[in-house]
Amino acid sequence: MERKCLTVEKREYVFLKRMLSISGYTEDQDVLQSLKILESGLATAVVLDEKDMPPSIIRLNSLVSIASDNNWERNVQLVIPSERDCKQNKISILTPMGAAIFGHSEGDAVKWEYLLGGHKLFIKKVLQKGIKKGLDLSIY
Repeated sequence: MERKCLTVEKREYVFLKRMLSISGYTEDQDVLQSLKILESGLATAVVLDEKDMPPSIIRLNSLVSIASDNNWERNVQLVIPSERDCKQNKISILTPMGAAIFGHSEGDAVKWEYLLGGHKLFIKKVLQKGIKKGLDLSIY
């Protein structure tokens, strides 16, 4: 299912809006594309309190199992930019894939656009065991 709007937790929404306001000066094309995706998604997002967030929604620190329309599968954790680590499959929200999946839900299909092309991603499973309770997003 392809959803029309994102579902975002309130603190993460505020964090991302702050990041958008200070990150527009980058010359990195992937980051610029990701910022545009996030800005567009946040403009129509459903913003919920922590207690109301469905566990199937991809958030910061969520563990996600995804499959591509060209037959590969991958398990990733969506993280803030300073915590990205390709060897541990931790992808930044400021990558095209991270921006594409954020705020979507298990069972969704999303378009993943990047500089060399694009694919459709299928979100197979979302786990929240990676969520850091009390994560202080105000310091970023």
